Amino acid sequence: MSHRTKILSGLAAVACALLWVNAGADEPSAEVREAIAAKVPGAKAEDIRSSPIPGLYEVALGAYIVYVSADGKFLFDGDLYDVGSRENVTEARRSKARAQALAAMDESQMIVFSPAVVKHTINVFTDIDCGYCRKLHGEINKLTDLGVRVRYLAYPRSGPGSESWGKAEAVWCAKDRREAITRAKKGEVIPRAADCKDPPIEKEFELGEDMGVRGTPAIITENGDYIGGYMPPAKLAEYLDHLDREKVANKE
Repeated sequence: MSHRTKILSGLAAVACALLWVNAGADEPSAEVREAIAAKVPGAKAEDIRSSPIPGLYEVALGAYIVYVSADGKFLFDGDLYDVGSRENVTEARRSKARAQALAAMDESQMIVFSPAVVKHTINVFTDIDCGYCRKLHGEINKLTDLGVRVRYLAYPRSGPGSESWGKAEAVWCAKDRREAITRAKKGEVIPRAADCKDPPIEKEFELGEDMGVRGTPAIITENGDYIGGYMPPAKLAEYLDHLDREKVANKE
C-alpha cells in the first residue's frame, strides 16, 4: 500500500485545490515532530519540517508531501504556492524528495540502457502493455545516441495480480532483462523463470504511486523533475538540456 493510500485511509484530509501563501514558520520542536509522527501513518520525526504557513508542518513520506497541523488533527493534501514568485513550493519539495528516493534505489533492481557517454539520466516508470511506453522503447537507441541514459522501473497500471504485472515480473526475472523487455514490448511472451524470487515490482509500483505517477511512461530526471508522457527523443533531449540550464540559472 502506498503512503498516499495509508494516509488517506487513516486520516480525514482537509481538501483544498490551491493555497496562496506568504508567511513563514519556525522549525518544529522535537515534541511537535514526535506528536505528528505518532498520528501520521508512516511518518518519521526527522522527516517533519516547517512549512511557509505558521502552525502547519510539512511531512515527507518518501516522495509524497503532505501538510499537518501541530496537533496532528488536520492534514492537507495539496500544493502550496508562493504568492510573490508564483513558485509551486510543494512541487519544488517533491522534486527534491523524488531525487533522493531514486538516488537511494539499488540500480541493480532496474533495467538500464546506457550510452558510452552519458549526458542525461532519466528514470522511466513503464508498463509493458502501454502503447506510448512501447513507442518510447522502440526509440531507445535514438535516446542513447543523444547521450540519454534510461533507467526503467516497473509500473503496471492495472495493478497487482494483473496480466501486465505478471509480464513485468517475467521480464525482471529473465537472465537478460534488457533483451526481455525489448521482446516483451514487441508483444512477445516472456516465460517466468521458475526459480525467480521476490522481483521488486511491488516496491517500484508503490514508489511510483508515492511520486504521483498516474500514467505511463512517467519520466523523472536526476533532479526529480517530473515529465508526464511520451516525448520524441530529440525533443526530450532538448528539454533535458533546458532543465539543466534552468537549474544553473537558478543557482546563479
